[in-house]
Amino acid sequence: MQYQYYLFDLDGTLTDPGIGITNSVMYALAKYGIHVRDRSELYKFIGPPLLESFQNYYGFSEEDAKQAVEYYREYFREKGILENKVYDGIAEALRSLKEQGKTLALATSKPEEFSVRILKHFDLFSFFDFVGGATMDGSRSRKKDVIRYVLDALQIEDLSKVLMIGDRKQDVEGAAANQIACAGVLYGYGDYEELKTAGADRIIERPEDLSQL
Repeated sequence: MQYQYYLFDLDGTLTDPGIGITNSVMYALAKYGIHVRDRSELYKFIGPPLLESFQNYYGFSEEDAKQAVEYYREYFREKGILENKVYDGIAEALRSLKEQGKTLALATSKPEEFSVRILKHFDLFSFFDFVGGATMDGSRSRKKDVIRYVLDALQIEDLSKVLMIGDRKQDVEGAAANQIACAGVLYGYGDYEELKTAGADRIIERPEDLSQL
């Protein structure tokens, strides 16, 4: 299959946001008297919408979860957003795809405002034809809704030409909900079992493999 449109997740796919996201979650949880010593326990926050994560993993009510997201953003907006790094080989892979004439778009559950800042900071913004992310009010946050937003914005009609690339089951499930293929990456925060069980069409191990899809 020759794909023309490549939709990329951000966290765990283009960049490793582990320190910034977990520091932001720790900051928010501390407001409720919850202190986490092992940040690896919070890696599960990387990928899914934050509101759902605070509810699912800590039993927060919807009201408390919304406030926790605001606390999270207090830290993330000033510090956490740049406690982040680009995976080795990503810039080269994106450049190669652009040289092949491919259309690249971002499809992330991270707020669009933050996503643009991150891409520009790491000199990745110019590779993308469109940046699609979540809204700050949470009206668009689930991956399937973000993907639909991107597909509509790019006016894509032939879904067989589209490939979603991400590291978590939400990416795979969101792609399936929109009837497009998905490649799971193993260098992020999901593992082989998670991606395969979710139904990933392909699984790749290294960023360098992206340009060969």
